[in-house]
Amino acid sequence: MRVVLLASALMALAQSARAEVQDAVYRGTMVCDKLPFAQTRMREAIEVTISGGAVQYKNIVRYQDSPETTVESGTGTLKGQDLSLQGAWDGGNRRYKASYTGVFVRRSARLKGTQTWAIGGKDVVRNCVGSIKRPFKVFLPRSKKS
Repeated sequence: MRVVLLASALMALAQSARAEVQDAVYRGTMVCDKLPFAQTRMREAIEVTISGGAVQYKNIVRYQDSPETTVESGTGTLKGQDLSLQGAWDGGNRRYKASYTGVFVRRSARLKGTQTWAIGGKDVVRNCVGSIKRPFKVFLPRSKKS
């Protein structure tokens, strides 16, 4: 009997954790390995918007002292708790393609992935990690009921 109660309690807890991915703007940071032409690793803001099953994101790009005028941007998919993002950035003679994945736990997700830079005819791959989080449910806009 105790095993059945424990199993049902664990299943209820797992269901409540899964139910937390909601339409919202998730904000956080990404930290990527140092590029060969940069002084240090950079920590930059990332914003992921989930709305009606559609996923879009934008990430600040900085490889010198100030942010670039254009941002990395892309789209993604959300399958259950699994998030996948694909995007790119083009800065003229420097550009890259990005791919990140993560798994939501309650109202946040840890991200990991790569950026593949095209620099001077060479490809440079750097690893990135980060996290995003949405505001508490009480701070989200209420859905309009018909």
